[in-house]
Amino acid sequence: MLTIEDIKTLIKELDSSSLSELKLEAEDGKITLRKADAFAGKVKTIVEAAPQTTAVQAPSAQLEPQSNTSAEPAAAEANTDADPSLHKITAPMVGTFYSSSSPDADAFVSKGSKVDKKSVVCIVEAMKLFNEIEADCKGTIVDVLVEDGQLVEYGQPLFLVKED
Repeated sequence: MLTIEDIKTLIKELDSSSLSELKLEAEDGKITLRKADAFAGKVKTIVEAAPQTTAVQAPSAQLEPQSNTSAEPAAAEANTDADPSLHKITAPMVGTFYSSSSPDADAFVSKGSKVDKKSVVCIVEAMKLFNEIEADCKGTIVDVLVEDGQLVEYGQPLFLVKED
């Protein structure tokens, strides 16, 4: 079976190629990578595992967090440790982060936006389901820590909020 790193590499290669779909099949499962029309150029991943006689679960310690590709998110990550008074809105699940409801729509929030409890701040797509993520506090967005279309891990900080 492919590792997470193998899948991430395949996604990057497909994203930079002119192909629109890639299918791989093996004894232990199959994977289909497809560029989604709705998010122009973003890659969707569909993984189907073949039935196994024994359940095997990979330890979570072996999974590596998504690396940042630009200096700005890396600097934002450094800010999370610098000011412990800021509230972190974290990813409630593994998935793909989207800052707006469609590619041509405005972002739900940006740096400087005011949020209340239950304000929608982003969407995380997991298994073809688009989950609206709500702020869990009232305040002002100080920083957006991830980029549109980035894969996020469970518990990964997405936003920093200065609470009112």
